[in-house]
Amino acid sequence: MPYDTRQHSRVMLDGPGRAPARSYLYAIGLEAEEIRRPLVMVAHSWIGTMPCNFNQRELAAKVMDGVRAAGGTPLEVNTVSISDGMSMGTEGMKASLISRELIADSIELVGVGYSFDAAVIIVGCDKTIPAGAMAAARLNIPAVMLYGGSIAPGSYRGHDVTVQDVFEAVGQHAAGKMTDAELDALERVACPGAGACGAQYTANTMATVIEFIGLAAMGSGTVGATDPRKEKVAFRTGELVMDVLKRGVRPSDILTREAFENGIACAAATGGSTNVVLHLTAMAAEVGIKLEVDDYDRVSNATPLIGDLRPGGRYVALDMDRAGGTPLLAKRLVDAGKLHGGAMTVTGKTIAEEAAAAVETPGQDVIVPVESPLKPTGGLVILKGNLAPEGCVIKVAGHERLEHRGPARVFEREEDAFAAVSERTIRAGDVMVIRNEGPKGGPGMREMLGVTAALVGEGLGETVALLTDGRFSGATRGLMAGHVAPEAAVGGPIALVREGDIINIDIPNRRLDLEVGQAELDRRKATWKAPEPKYKRGVFAKYARGVSSASEGAVTR
Repeated sequence: MPYDTRQHSRVMLDGPGRAPARSYLYAIGLEAEEIRRPLVMVAHSWIGTMPCNFNQRELAAKVMDGVRAAGGTPLEVNTVSISDGMSMGTEGMKASLISRELIADSIELVGVGYSFDAAVIIVGCDKTIPAGAMAAARLNIPAVMLYGGSIAPGSYRGHDVTVQDVFEAVGQHAAGKMTDAELDALERVACPGAGACGAQYTANTMATVIEFIGLAAMGSGTVGATDPRKEKVAFRTGELVMDVLKRGVRPSDILTREAFENGIACAAATGGSTNVVLHLTAMAAEVGIKLEVDDYDRVSNATPLIGDLRPGGRYVALDMDRAGGTPLLAKRLVDAGKLHGGAMTVTGKTIAEEAAAAVETPGQDVIVPVESPLKPTGGLVILKGNLAPEGCVIKVAGHERLEHRGPARVFEREEDAFAAVSERTIRAGDVMVIRNEGPKGGPGMREMLGVTAALVGEGLGETVALLTDGRFSGATRGLMAGHVAPEAAVGGPIALVREGDIINIDIPNRRLDLEVGQAELDRRKATWKAPEPKYKRGVFAKYARGVSSASEGAVTR
């Protein structure tokens, strides 16, 4: 039986009784013939406040051209986005993870409210990508995702730079290693135009992931935001969604356990952001698949690190595109048996078939052979222990230490930790503990890039460890354990740590332990009191009441 390409929109628009609905579409300029075609939602998160999503309305126009050319009627819809880079280190950073739920909810609401038959979801800054995938899974209509693309690197004194360099320069400036004029010159050139943050931070990690799980066309994401090819990619995406619609392929047909394991593998192989653990867990939950934190460690441990990408490596996302892009990465992993090659994608081809079309640029060393990896295992590591019974996440993508034992320096919020670094009161060997920044306690689980970059900038990146129930940016480097769960706000062991307690981080044995006896921990727990909620009303309070543990993807119930 052929798939009914108008099974949703005909309910809203067909027949005499739906004349009022049709009259609204005539009011916005549609013709009768357009109303009789499948309705395609072209959703994006354009916002005039940051570069990451700044090109999305232009891309939407090209996507809509492609939809029309292939026989559909596109309608543009818009949602919000929060810039992690701009809000970093402020109260505004708490809005970032919360926005993932709001974006997913808003796309879902519009998708249902207007009875769309199919969707193209254009994504960019970090949380918009998992949010778009979550919405696609909920709607379960034929859908294709399109990443807006990476920003080009800036140039400072003859070297490529990204926003990571600016964050680390703040620490250098505070340590007297950089002048006001040098910092000013760097900040003016680091971000030269539209596009999401330029290296394998969270946005580019998740953009790679959505191709490997099959929701985006292979190779579409690594084309840069300002690359002239991007308009053609957008047009073809519009054509593709109509093909997906005619074939009747829905997200539930694509989002299998094998697909999600492919997503974990590509993040591990490129030294991707630890945020992938939160986001893939949340995305999988939308289709009833339970990813455990141990799944990430298992897949990562079986996947070699072969992408030499910043922040742990040398190159940015556009270098990966020039080297051969995601098809080349997929080919390396498929040929080595590190992916489920039979997993389907929106193009109708398996990921192995897509990988077979890869074209490698001669002499490139951005994506190295599996036989000579940068590291034999991937960049994502899960630790457990008496300090993190539900686990925590560490990225081991560069040359990080594998063990660290030292005294705890305890901070109840990110600002106090940043001040301690700036005032140079942190010493080599310390373990910084930043708590009450988890999904519920923050609320919103802030990223700690300001603190970690300041540590690197002051020369402490190789001698100080940090752990938090909050998150880290994809740009973070160094020995940093995030997503410590259970979080402090619900009485997790991280709430019981005291200044000077010895903490042991043991990556080879996958342990994070507080060297305090159980009897003493029990005494501390008996006197612990849950902190007062930081917000009593509004979206932050609502989120804090309903959010789950980081180990469950920090989804709202």
